[in-house]
Amino acid sequence: MKKTILIPLLLSSFIVFAQEKMITKSSTIVIEASVPSFQPVKGTNSNVTFVLNERTGEIASLALMKGFQFEMALMEEHFNENYMETDKFPKAVFRGKIEKFDTNKLTADYQDYVINGKLELHGKSKDVTANAKITKSGSRITILSGFSVSASDFDIPIPSLIKYKLDNKVTIEIIAVLK
Repeated sequence: MKKTILIPLLLSSFIVFAQEKMITKSSTIVIEASVPSFQPVKGTNSNVTFVLNERTGEIASLALMKGFQFEMALMEEHFNENYMETDKFPKAVFRGKIEKFDTNKLTADYQDYVINGKLELHGKSKDVTANAKITKSGSRITILSGFSVSASDFDIPIPSLIKYKLDNKVTIEIIAVLK
C-alpha cells in the first residue's frame, strides 16, 4: 500500500520540477569581431541549447563551436582550426542568473534585466555581465541579450599579420525563445 502511494508522489514531484525549467535547442548566437573598412567577421550558430529555470532565474547555454557558420568558407575554416581550436575546445558554456527575475511579472512588452554569469570558452572562464530584454507571450518566453569579451581574455590567438582585420573585442548576441 505504501509503495502504491509513494510511486505516484515521486512521479508528480518530478513533473513539478520539470515544469520549472524551459529549454530550447534552437537558440541563436551571433558573434562579430569586425573592423571597419574590412570584410565583416561574423558567425551565426542557430543550434544552441538554452535552459531557463523559471523559479530561480538561473540560465545555462551550450554552443558547439563547429556550429558557427560564416559568409566565407575560408573564414569558417580559420575560425575552427586557427582561432577557436574546435577539436581541442569543442564547446562554449554560459551559466548565469537573471537578476530580479520573476516570471509572474513578465508581459508582452520587453523588460530590461541584467544577467550575471560565467562564460567558459577556449579552456578559460570569465565572469560576464550582460543586459537582456525579456518578454512573455502565452507560455513562450523570449530572451534577447548581448555582451562583449576580449579574445585575449580567453587566450585566443590573433596573428599579427591580420590584427588590423580582426578586432580583439568580440560582440556576442543571443536570441532564445523558450517554451
